Amino acid sequence: MQLHEIRPKLKRKNRKRIGRGGKKGTYSGKGIKGQTSRTGHKLKPIIRELIKRYPKLRGYRFKGIGNNIAVVNLRDLENKFSNKELVSPETLFKKNIVKSVKGRVPMVKILSVGHLTKPLIFESCEISAGARKKIEKAKGIIKLTGKKKNVV
Repeated sequence: MQLHEIRPKLKRKNRKRIGRGGKKGTYSGKGIKGQTSRTGHKLKPIIRELIKRYPKLRGYRFKGIGNNIAVVNLRDLENKFSNKELVSPETLFKKNIVKSVKGRVPMVKILSVGHLTKPLIFESCEISAGARKKIEKAKGIIKLTGKKKNVV
């Protein structure tokens, strides 16, 4: 017996060839032409990949995530202001401590970096807890804390 004379014990089962007529019809549920009618086709859900590439858009009224709060430290106020002078977003803008954002005077938050020895009057500013203690220690007055946006 030689290698080319070897035969299997069981006959090989013929696989069903789709799309050759018979009960399923000419195309056998595969459609006409194209990638999905071919054997070995594989479709990726490519629309998902495209959607994930786009940035998250939040409608036409969305202004952006960044906040427009200008931060001012007590040491800057100590240098630029004199006794019992009013500190507000407008006065800070006039003294070039704060810059305008999109043509408006931004909201201002006072932080406690530095020392304050002068009694100042604060109006329309947000003030941190540490800065509030230092202002009260220097006998300053805090009139109003609100979010106010004025046009320049």
